[in-house]
Amino acid sequence: MIFISTSCIKNFKIKDSVEKLALNGFQNIELSGGTEYYDNFESDLLELKDKYNLNYRCHNYFPPPKKHFVLNLASLNDNTFNLSFNHLKKVIALSDRLGADKFAFHAGFFIDIRLNEIGKKLSRDILFDKKEAIERFCDAYSTIKKQANNVSLFIENNVFSKTNAETYSGENPFMMTNFAEYKSLKKKIDFNLLLDIAHLKVSVKTLGLNWEDEFKNMLSVSNYIHVSDNDGLHDLNNEISKSSSLFSILKQSDTKNKDFTLEVYDGIDAIKSSYEILSEVV
Repeated sequence: MIFISTSCIKNFKIKDSVEKLALNGFQNIELSGGTEYYDNFESDLLELKDKYNLNYRCHNYFPPPKKHFVLNLASLNDNTFNLSFNHLKKVIALSDRLGADKFAFHAGFFIDIRLNEIGKKLSRDILFDKKEAIERFCDAYSTIKKQANNVSLFIENNVFSKTNAETYSGENPFMMTNFAEYKSLKKKIDFNLLLDIAHLKVSVKTLGLNWEDEFKNMLSVSNYIHVSDNDGLHDLNNEISKSSSLFSILKQSDTKNKDFTLEVYDGIDAIKSSYEILSEVV
């Protein structure tokens, strides 16, 4: 099954993003970032679900809170941690009401990222104690998982760019950016992986790892995948093409019983083109 992320169609109100995707023939929609909070968003989503026979999934920071913050379940700042923990509990409850069977959020960070630096070059900050941050993340995840009776939880791999590696002198301020870190976290908690291929492509180049090996290893342990392409240096959310290594590896792989979400920011035509290409291999 292929979903389309609402982050591909940014509007102030989530209903406008959803309806645009629905009017372009997409029924499987992942509710994600790029919108603002407004009253009655939930009733709007339920109305559109019935009108267009939609399937929903919530992702990470959706629904946006009234006051923005950067979600980080590994934060050692109590305010950020509590905001993150409470947000995730609310999303699980919303997922239930929307009939959404899966919910994924990003692995934590060893810093608290500023709002204006999301997806950009980070300022240099003192890193949290990594062991303590990972323990906090794992404890919180285990607590949240107990409440997710009808919703399967997934954790998404983070992106570590060359630019941020330079800022932090090679020290990685992000949890779970490669297969070894996935295995390490898996030993601490039992979780499902949401593999973001584009995140991995950037991270392995930064870390000097083998792209094809990392991709195949991560794909083998995930049944929920985010798809877009980039230059290996930045997370650009570009459309996919048949000439890309991404397409080649997917074509060679067993993709049965795996769900995919397109996160392509190049416009509706690029989304449709990427959907057609992805449909050939899943």
